[in-house]
Amino acid sequence: MRDGERSRDRLLDAATTEFANYGIAGARVDRVASASQVNKAQMYGWYGSKDGLFDAVFARHLVRIIDRVPFTAEDLPGYAVALYDSYLTEPELVRLASWYRLERVPTGTLLSAHPGHSDAKFDAIATAQADGRIVDDIRPDEVYALVISLAGTWSPISATFAASTEDPEPEHARRRAALREVVDRALVRHE
Repeated sequence: MRDGERSRDRLLDAATTEFANYGIAGARVDRVASASQVNKAQMYGWYGSKDGLFDAVFARHLVRIIDRVPFTAEDLPGYAVALYDSYLTEPELVRLASWYRLERVPTGTLLSAHPGHSDAKFDAIATAQADGRIVDDIRPDEVYALVISLAGTWSPISATFAASTEDPEPEHARRRAALREVVDRALVRHE
């Protein structure tokens, strides 16, 4: 890897931390430059502005935000639990998505500027609905939204309680069991 690539990686890593913690408006390029040991002139040369840097950070993590946890319509409760665990281990991804929501796309589909990322998930849910495995009186995109929202109940952006890796394992196990049960009862069809 060349020095320029290493510098760009350091810059994007530092910017990821900064934006996850402070959002676009609260982020400071001076802190990013200092943490990455990349001067501001170089940063502006690569990304044009703080907004351009955020766009690069978001684009860098977009696939991880969307596909960090492998999706299967056959096990929505298990998917929700896996999301819970991923929110614990990589809270910066949930915070980046939240800042993107708050500062870029306050209404409508979060990824309106990045269409097609969830189509395969929606199609899998529609197929499971047609097969009678998932309730069919809720649109596939809304089934997915409900699973994501339920999984985020204890996420770093929760309005009620944000879980931490420091919480005792029995607490995590209790939350996982509750999450699995709620998603199963609400969205899975049992014959």
